[in-house]
Amino acid sequence: MNLRDEIEGTLRAWHAYEIKRGTNAVIDFDCHPTDEEIQPADNRLEIYRRLGDLRARAEQAGAVRLIVRLNADRAYLGALLGERLPLSEYVAATQGCGTAGWQDGYITQRGEQARQALAALGIDWSPDTSRDLHAFEAPIETQDAPDAIRQATDDYERAVRQVTGSDATFELTIETTEVDAYWAYWLDGAGHRVRLRLNLRNASFTKVAARQFALHEVLGHGLQGASWSARCAPEDVPWVRLMSVHAPQQVLLEGLAQALPLFIAPDDQALVTRTKFDHYNQLVRAELHLALNLGASIEGLADHAHFRMPWTRDAVIADLLTDRGADPQLRSYQWAYPAGFDWFANLAEAGPTTKHEVLQAAYRDPLTPTDLAALWPAGPTIGGQGA
Repeated sequence: MNLRDEIEGTLRAWHAYEIKRGTNAVIDFDCHPTDEEIQPADNRLEIYRRLGDLRARAEQAGAVRLIVRLNADRAYLGALLGERLPLSEYVAATQGCGTAGWQDGYITQRGEQARQALAALGIDWSPDTSRDLHAFEAPIETQDAPDAIRQATDDYERAVRQVTGSDATFELTIETTEVDAYWAYWLDGAGHRVRLRLNLRNASFTKVAARQFALHEVLGHGLQGASWSARCAPEDVPWVRLMSVHAPQQVLLEGLAQALPLFIAPDDQALVTRTKFDHYNQLVRAELHLALNLGASIEGLADHAHFRMPWTRDAVIADLLTDRGADPQLRSYQWAYPAGFDWFANLAEAGPTTKHEVLQAAYRDPLTPTDLAALWPAGPTIGGQGA
């Protein structure tokens, strides 16, 4: 058994332990599924020590991709065990990027772009913006959402395959659930099998949202995972074939999925407006993420959130602060959204050759932020250039 396979065996045992315990999954997309019965690890400390031994061997072998992945796994598991690294150190180890943040003027500029796009639809920038945008996007009934998402997937699939070069097949299942979690939509899977879950507690369904999440979840995350899986089948790839939200491919996954409408449907005014609005919101959430971890007061953070995003309710602010401050997984993973979104939103404004090279590579390998920066050296710093 080679070192990569030993790492995967350890991650599977850790995943089985967490599932047995009823806590968060470790593996979110399995690009090389197995029928073997997996024995859960006995405890987290056992896994932590095993990951340390594997990392030492990876360092001796000079296996950079494996070192990067093991650093992420060990940092996240250390956080589960109670370790609390500074945010910059923790995110660098897990998501593989910096946490410098974005300058006030840049965030304001992106906000102005969103404001202008909303105004073109007749929507004011006010405490009612989110409500008014939702109404404009044509709400649909819950029972109609799966069919609407499937139809949008069919409509966009050819275009996504053309720009990414993917010919991987996938099998989509859509389920509904109702859990107390921040997410409204979640995709996981194994090989060519992709599962999209709709969280009825948080999800609200519109025609525009169906198009957005067909691109984000199905043709973004789902087709990407299936594409990596298809490559793993005949080829002995040098990277760990188990995807986790605490690992550095997540900046690519969340960044491209959120920005994909800018590449695939740039003439869809409603969808592009939603994308610009979400981009601005993510940049503001990044401000809160940074300030919270630097010791800012809760009241001050809430005031700032209301100033930047007047449509945001206290309940939403409370949840996003809790997620980014108290949850070991989300303290890392939630940074992938603004970091990746901003980089890919800028890529959408770049030249066609650069866009082509990055999108083709993104459906071939689970790229890290370092890989993305190498593909586009002139691009912005992932994680911001400094607030």
